[in-house]
Amino acid sequence: MKVQKSINRNVFIHIKINIFMDVLSKIKPGRKEEAFVRKEARKFISRINKKLKNAKAVIGGSFEKNTWLSGKYDIDIFVKFNYKKYREKDISKELEHALKYFKKTKIHGSRDYFQIKHGKLNLEIVPVLDVKNYRQALNVTDVSPLHSKFVKQNSNKKIQDEIRITKQFLKANNIYGAESYIRGLSGYLVELLLIYYKSFNSLIKNAAKWPDSLVIDIKKHYKNKEDATRNINWAKRGPLIMIDPVQKNRNVAAALSKEKYENLKQIAKDYLENPNDGFFFEKKFDLNALKGYIVLRIMPKPGKRDIVGAKLLKLFEYIKNKTKEEGFELTDHGWHFNKISYFWFKTEKEEIDLVRKHYGPFVDDFKNLKNFKKKWKGYKVYKEKNKTYILVERKFPRIRYFLKNLIKEKDIKENVKKIEIFRWKYL
Repeated sequence: MKVQKSINRNVFIHIKINIFMDVLSKIKPGRKEEAFVRKEARKFISRINKKLKNAKAVIGGSFEKNTWLSGKYDIDIFVKFNYKKYREKDISKELEHALKYFKKTKIHGSRDYFQIKHGKLNLEIVPVLDVKNYRQALNVTDVSPLHSKFVKQNSNKKIQDEIRITKQFLKANNIYGAESYIRGLSGYLVELLLIYYKSFNSLIKNAAKWPDSLVIDIKKHYKNKEDATRNINWAKRGPLIMIDPVQKNRNVAAALSKEKYENLKQIAKDYLENPNDGFFFEKKFDLNALKGYIVLRIMPKPGKRDIVGAKLLKLFEYIKNKTKEEGFELTDHGWHFNKISYFWFKTEKEEIDLVRKHYGPFVDDFKNLKNFKKKWKGYKVYKEKNKTYILVERKFPRIRYFLKNLIKEKDIKENVKKIEIFRWKYL
């Protein structure tokens, strides 16, 4: 029996190694690709630096940390301004002046930054103060170069490859990205997790057993979990608290939702039960897989991807909740975000009762009950436990007509270019 278990364990390890190497060969930039990107980025940086005074442009983000994925040429460039000379100045304006001869897009935020297309590279030019520690920072972006420094100092080529594998795994399962419409794991959070757990397999084994809430403090800034939690703003707490090694009062995992945390735990369990490379590659969105669903097609308004995505998510949640409130029981639902986006819903019944209960105040809330009866004069008031209600006729007892009417709402139409019914289950 022990011999058999040992054999099975060895086979399992062999499978995982083969998967790791196969996936890595597809996502890790080759020498030529890396040399090309580095050369183009340096060209651009050299041009910027000629225009700058008391500031210096440097490569940042995943490219600097050597954790970027092949084919992804989104590169962060930090323009570091002298702290003493510029701490009270608008460094966004200073940078804009230096970039006046470049074709650029200004992105507004707590501190404006710029996007520039340079050949195949998509560059984000971010102004920061050259700070020595987080206490000097006047903006959250000022600390970003310190994050890069920590990751570089605490990783090696092996860990960098483990980070790449993990990023790809999370991307494929829609858990990667701190944007508000994803609420998954940020790149920096992934890097810290791999510095802590040392390997993708170790992370997955542990993630499968993560409790409802977890605190990780790599630098041991705090005595224990309770002490760490107390020092994090309650609004920034979540299922995972990752103490920022360079800023001890910050939770790196603040954007991670409970849903995505639980998704990661479940997918980790699934992978351990049946490890295969299918977990590492995104499944293409397939409309044909939505047979039996009610599908809405949406053309979003143009804009920055994370802002557009956040608006779409808000719209999806609104339509979903309104449908449930009306009394339609949804057995499944989801959404896909792209230039053409889709919302889908599944319900067992296309048609529900013609009348619905419209609840009023509590039985003993005499003042509001009087107003309720006045507003709904002519309707019989019923009692259900300690609540009152009336029976109201539904305008749209069929879900197709309910949704058709719902998407005509002004607030919905104004937030998208176009929204329409694409497919019905019951036709």
